[in-house]
Amino acid sequence: MTILRQRMVRDMQLRRLADKTQESYLWAVTGLAKYYKQSPDQIEEKRVQDYLLYLLHERKFAWSTCDLISAGLEFFYRVTLGRTLTEFKLPPRRHAQRLPEILSTQELQRLFAAPRSPKHRAMLKIAYDAGLRQSEVVRLKVTDIDSHRMTIRVEQGKGNKDRFTLLSQPMLEELRAYWKLRRPAVWLFPSHNRNKPLGKSSFREVYRQAKRKVGIRKKGGTHTLRHCFATHLLEAGEDLRTIQVLLGHKSLQTTSRYLQLTAQKRRSTRSPLELLSPAQ
Repeated sequence: MTILRQRMVRDMQLRRLADKTQESYLWAVTGLAKYYKQSPDQIEEKRVQDYLLYLLHERKFAWSTCDLISAGLEFFYRVTLGRTLTEFKLPPRRHAQRLPEILSTQELQRLFAAPRSPKHRAMLKIAYDAGLRQSEVVRLKVTDIDSHRMTIRVEQGKGNKDRFTLLSQPMLEELRAYWKLRRPAVWLFPSHNRNKPLGKSSFREVYRQAKRKVGIRKKGGTHTLRHCFATHLLEAGEDLRTIQVLLGHKSLQTTSRYLQLTAQKRRSTRSPLELLSPAQ
């Protein structure tokens, strides 16, 4: 590891950046150095800007990827090198962000009934019941389920933050039935090696197969269940601020996008899983 890289790693650790963010920022600086075949501290900022435009227009990188690279390079120049006036700019996005496709309650019923495995059914349901990301689902521990307070503890979610979210009575009963069959010890959804959690790719495959089995053609992966959680709660009359806290969003603006997805308003403060009638 070069001295410059060590300095950047130390700077990121001091600011408690997430591990994935640190990896992305290092990848950004490494890419710049390889492109110009120079140490990055010797590359002028104008050439850095040219590199970003090259990635966007010639390499056809996604705007979001270029934005991440720009953030990594800006951190390196501003923080590690101390060039406080450094700022890199990208052209604005050409297209508005697409809204996710939301599954109806009938589609969710079919989806949850599709897997034969109690473990797979529980994984799909808890993602919807609690509004969890796929990484949060697979890293749930048995001790994260609090049946007395009817909450689920999400440990070190996005942004390395802990939070609590909903646990409905139907979900608790589902988990108890699953636990009696499989008896997970530490990880709620362990891999074949019971000392390790199931991988995210395995969860994605469970979702993909369930969709295909019941003929759901709407686009989107496992994150759709989290979108459904927020949208259906809004339709049930829950306030936006509460949903923001349950989802773990830093900004209310992020949560407000679900206002565009609601089809109706109903008064309810229950978890959205309780709004489903028993699957036929």
